[in-house]
Amino acid sequence: MAGYLAGDVDEWLYIDIADQHPDSIRFIRDCEATIGKEIQMLKSKEYSCVEDCVKVFGGFRAPNGFAPCTNWLKKRVRKEWELQHKDYELTYVWGFDLKEQERAERTIEANPQAAHEFPLIERSLSKEEVHGLFERTFSFRRPLMYDLGYPNNNCLGCTKGGMGYWNKIRRDFPAVFESRARLERQIGYAILKDSKGKPVYLDDLDPNRGNMNTEVFPDCGIMCYLSLEK
Repeated sequence: MAGYLAGDVDEWLYIDIADQHPDSIRFIRDCEATIGKEIQMLKSKEYSCVEDCVKVFGGFRAPNGFAPCTNWLKKRVRKEWELQHKDYELTYVWGFDLKEQERAERTIEANPQAAHEFPLIERSLSKEEVHGLFERTFSFRRPLMYDLGYPNNNCLGCTKGGMGYWNKIRRDFPAVFESRARLERQIGYAILKDSKGKPVYLDDLDPNRGNMNTEVFPDCGIMCYLSLEK
């Protein structure tokens, strides 16, 4: 949606990760058909999945917030692409919504080598309005993970998810839940912590803990309608 609103985008990029839901590729193909351009698929040459990164790193996250999966499977891949295009003046278009202004500022600070555009923030669009705008603009479906009730189309078994997220994964994707639970025990590191900071392993997680009602419901408010008119 952000790229569509930005307009004249030269290169469309998608970083492919083995842990994604298969429907993500369907969504990419539908986008290609709509924009009339190929979306370039980038992929790490070193790691194929989250589990690979976690085993090498020895954990899911460092105390400073560093997540090996995010950094090695996504950020490093983008940086490698950027290095291959070092002779170009790059402008990245990001899909951060209205509530992610601080994230946008951090992105600018961390990437001074390029310019940055944030079409959703510039139009004051919330996540719900982005989904509402998508429904009114395109004839194809959003990624299936949203319709299953997840707030993001992240990897299946995202290591940044909370207790409600993991209990939902337990219900919807039991094989993924069991795989992550085994991985936790193998490396001796729990993804979750309780309110006192004590580790909570997935195989010990109370099935009723956390909020599982996280679906993003499309809503076209005033800023959505204003965007439709542009």
